[in-house]
Amino acid sequence: MFAEERQQLISELVAERGRVSVTELADRFSITTETVRRDLAALESAGSLRRVHGGAVPLDRLSTREESVGERSVQRQDEKLRIAQAALALIPENGAGSILLDAGSTTETLAGLLSQRGAAQRGGNGNGELVVITHAIPIAAKLSSTPGVALQILGGRVRGLTQAAVGQSTVDSAHRLRPDIAFVGANGIHASFGFSTPDPEEAAVKAAFVTSARRVVVVADSSKLDAETLVQFAALKDVDTVITDREPSEELSAALAEAGVDVVLA
Repeated sequence: MFAEERQQLISELVAERGRVSVTELADRFSITTETVRRDLAALESAGSLRRVHGGAVPLDRLSTREESVGERSVQRQDEKLRIAQAALALIPENGAGSILLDAGSTTETLAGLLSQRGAAQRGGNGNGELVVITHAIPIAAKLSSTPGVALQILGGRVRGLTQAAVGQSTVDSAHRLRPDIAFVGANGIHASFGFSTPDPEEAAVKAAFVTSARRVVVVADSSKLDAETLVQFAALKDVDTVITDREPSEELSAALAEAGVDVVLA
């Protein structure tokens, strides 16, 4: 195989998987790790990928890159729906309790499922209302008139990109709560860096959610696995469950297991 052909295949593999390691590429193409590193250097110079420690990632995994909630809502919809359905199964159908929903397209999908379930149970024999707390305007809009849901909104400055409240008042409000479950999104889940997001203010709110809840469930599709973005908001050990759509890499799986995190595949 010519070097140009191999490099094209490497570029496609990185785009498909989101991250590849030097050793994985060496085994796949039966070449030395030195040859892999030369290929990655050439591809980085051509603007096809970005080299990171031990491998490469797509260019769209820059640590500060962040898409709007509108852009995210149309991406990986099937995967997000499966993740949201698995998350919904953790919420009792006919009983009181409290949950916290972080901003994000996957949590917004979960809010939509909660709304559908509430409408279907209208007039049922529930034991009380489910308290749903959020700082996200799209989530609040979906749940504002849902039967069986008592909606609470955390205030603050609304960040246009995510349509969610951020700032010290949002963080302080979260710290005064103790919800049964917090469903939190993440832009990156990494074996050593933990859970991260590109924006410091968003990270501060997520960190408050993690420390406040009795149980923390991170909902993130597999494009977030092995990714690192700018700001860490939680270590792996701070989270109880990760719901995703694909088995994590060997390194990340081992780190999650060591941290005592349950992984649910949707």
